[in-house]
Amino acid sequence: MENNEISKETLEQDTPCVIGPNNAEERLKEAYHLRKEAAHFQKKLPLPEQPCNRDEHLFINKIANYSKGLPHNSLGEVDLKAYKSFVHALRTGKSKDFEKILLGGVVKLSNPQGAYTFDLAGPDSHHLGIKAPPSFSSACEASEAAEVYWQALTRDVPFEYFHTNPLTTMAALDLSEFSDFRGPKVNELVTTQTLFRGDTPGDLIGPYISQFLWKDIPYGATTFIQRYSTTAAGDDHMTSYGEWLNIQNGLFPTTKNVLDPTPHYIRNNRDLASYVHKDFTYQSILSACLILSGFGEAALDPFNPYLKSKTQVGFITFGTPHILDWVAKAARTALEAGWFQKFLVHRRLRPEEFGGRVHNQITGAACYPINSELLNSQVISQVHSKFGTYLLPQAYPEGCPTHPSFPAGHACIVGAGVTMLKAFFNESFVIPNPVVSSSDGLSLNHYSGPSLTIGGELNKLASNIALGRDAAGVHWRSDGIEGLKLGEAVAIGIIQDYRKTYNEHFNGFTLTKFNGTTIKIGDY
Repeated sequence: MENNEISKETLEQDTPCVIGPNNAEERLKEAYHLRKEAAHFQKKLPLPEQPCNRDEHLFINKIANYSKGLPHNSLGEVDLKAYKSFVHALRTGKSKDFEKILLGGVVKLSNPQGAYTFDLAGPDSHHLGIKAPPSFSSACEASEAAEVYWQALTRDVPFEYFHTNPLTTMAALDLSEFSDFRGPKVNELVTTQTLFRGDTPGDLIGPYISQFLWKDIPYGATTFIQRYSTTAAGDDHMTSYGEWLNIQNGLFPTTKNVLDPTPHYIRNNRDLASYVHKDFTYQSILSACLILSGFGEAALDPFNPYLKSKTQVGFITFGTPHILDWVAKAARTALEAGWFQKFLVHRRLRPEEFGGRVHNQITGAACYPINSELLNSQVISQVHSKFGTYLLPQAYPEGCPTHPSFPAGHACIVGAGVTMLKAFFNESFVIPNPVVSSSDGLSLNHYSGPSLTIGGELNKLASNIALGRDAAGVHWRSDGIEGLKLGEAVAIGIIQDYRKTYNEHFNGFTLTKFNGTTIKIGDY
């Protein structure tokens, strides 16, 4: 054997296959301490308050609470025995009690036991709080009801024509009259430019729809064009009282959506409502992530540790797989937080249920303490003139899903996903070659207004997804606004838990919250 050769036996005995700064035992201990430290960080955070609007205690007949799928009387008021069985199961959390809930028909409740789920990354669902929703008789609730009625009446108005259409002009003037409308305004007035928009930085700049819902999506070896199946103009549902009552009782709808045979770019609220009807949980965020990744390194957050490396690029850390993983991870965790609030804290009624209260109040079938600002609104007479009832026209035959309204699940998901994307990308990066849909939704045109940034268009995407559910008639504005904040808090908590898992020299993520404040998520 040559002097520079080592025997096979010596290699097997003395040369380990694993190299690195830590041996197996040291690595095991370090991994344990990282998980323990992250759990301790979450544990020591102060417990939030869980305020509610107290409507469930105020109204013995539960007119202000979600009850769809349970049995109801002819007024759409829930059978109290059934409601008690629902609340009892929620209070005990026992699987056997959920099987004893008294349903009114064949439609089942949507996963109430999801409210109890634990997760091993990010904040526990019970360790986050949000504001209480507006109360049933409040001026704020009246304004939110008026807004969803107006959204239903204007579903077919192209966003391009909002500033000239008589209905959108009337909607802006009417909403300006409400004493506690909390949507964006200019000089204390709702305008056709602020109508149905969110209130985050970037929401009022440029077109109503975010670039991330219009631009082509690079999807592996192909490109996805964002023209979507939508429903035909005037395809509104649940405007007859009998159909409304049957669906509250958990029966299947007797109508179906009438589809437009031609796919369209999103050009009006009917298209947007259709998009958020058929989308999978984090579809919009996945699309945004792929579009952003196609912009190249210039669009990445300037603090990405690999932007200054001479020898490496990011991949499983600080690269696309990292971002995609966190977008998906945050979506489910955000839903857990939302389900806790929906079922175990608020149990807020859906707008379609409230519409039944309005109808029965105005027709004299019942007497409910609905705020007079809504009853005196032009939108109520407009709805009755068109449909013959005072019910809220729904974009979907089945109306809302079978879980409470507050907060909105779509908003929780998109709030979390947008927050993750803000952490990884440069929010001030100007989006190249911006576009705007034609009024018929068949083509995209060049947009030439004020510059559109990643941060602003991500915020707008969040608002589009949240308020798009309002446009369908299934959510309230405050459902979406608070849902975005809850999702944001979930994402920030996940980022905090992973803070010490990187080998790279990295000082932390910086991002702008929905309220406009900038935070840095560094060491804890």
